[in-house]
Amino acid sequence: MRLIPVTSAQQVGAWAANYIVAQINAFKPTAKRPFVLGLPTGSSPLMMYGQLIKLHKAGKVSFKHVVTFNMDEYVGLPKDHPESYHSFMYNNFFNHIDINKKNIHILDGNAKDIDEECKKYEEKMLSYGGVKLFVGGVGQDGHIAFNEPGSSLASRTRIKTLTMDTRIANSRFFNNDVNKVPKYALTVGVGTLMDAEEVLLLVSGHNKALALQMAVEGSVNHLWTVTALQQHRKSIIVCDEPSTSELKVKTLKYFQQLEADNLKVKVL
Repeated sequence: MRLIPVTSAQQVGAWAANYIVAQINAFKPTAKRPFVLGLPTGSSPLMMYGQLIKLHKAGKVSFKHVVTFNMDEYVGLPKDHPESYHSFMYNNFFNHIDINKKNIHILDGNAKDIDEECKKYEEKMLSYGGVKLFVGGVGQDGHIAFNEPGSSLASRTRIKTLTMDTRIANSRFFNNDVNKVPKYALTVGVGTLMDAEEVLLLVSGHNKALALQMAVEGSVNHLWTVTALQQHRKSIIVCDEPSTSELKVKTLKYFQQLEADNLKVKVL
């Protein structure tokens, strides 16, 4: 596991965007050999998407041959609902880049057969040879995607019941009314994420400090699903200064020294 401790949330977004662009360009994707990118929603990746849009408009990257798979979607919200993850992705990213719409994959939270929808999503990822790079955030309780505490670390894409903590945290997007937050969501599993060739996790804010501490210094534990990334063959966590407050001083200094040449980032 790599830990990239930068100063601010803005730098987290910029570092992640630059890394994604570098990976896409190094891969040299084509129509027959696309770059497969897993994407998150929520507040964590907003600055990253903003930077990616700027890099695209500056001619630094094209998404014509990029295939995307989103992590999750609420169950029961219409696709055109302002807080659906379909709306989020198009409003904050897809509408501003040159991606081919047929290359965009987001779980359908209104599918008649939820189990079949989840099965086909896994099969679709496999049909492209798996996900090259999966980007994600982490919840205050250490959940990745909607794999809440207690989720199997071998889990696949499925429906999950959202905890009250998660619904309260997400109520800020629903006029602070927790009753408007869906109780269920479709999500890729921890095992699905572990199958990705690479995982890039974005962590910012003091409220994520305990989750980051568990991810880096804790033991692998299904009550903190983010800890599974310790066993991933190529995982990177990019974090800001406030989120490192629970780490041991020697842990933080170790990674600062180790990644000294990789901490400078240009914010557009």
